[in-house]
Amino acid sequence: MADKSGVILCVDDDQDILDFFELVLAGKGYEVVLAPTAEEGLRAFKRCQPSLVFVDLMMEEVDAGTNFAKEIKALGSDVPIYMVTSVGDTLSMTTDYAELGLKGVLQKPVAISNLMKIVERILG
Repeated sequence: MADKSGVILCVDDDQDILDFFELVLAGKGYEVVLAPTAEEGLRAFKRCQPSLVFVDLMMEEVDAGTNFAKEIKALGSDVPIYMVTSVGDTLSMTTDYAELGLKGVLQKPVAISNLMKIVERILG
């Protein structure tokens, strides 16, 4: 049982990335829900009502992550969503991620210190 408040949803088609999120976040006491596709992520979002979401930009489709974020925004949710991508720096410079409903962008490979700064700022 988690001793931290809030559920963190992680959506990525790379099992190694999902394992990383689970290992780091669950290891810090957070409840983690994993989804390997945007479609499964949307179902998990509705089911578990997370407090924070990390979603990969490019999964089964090139824009799966941005479409996922738009779907969540369309539900009227204000849950912070962070895009996880290997093109993070480029995305940050060329895209208004707030317009997409994103709180920010996290560069792959994900540094544990950067991940934990975000999680602790949002969830404590």
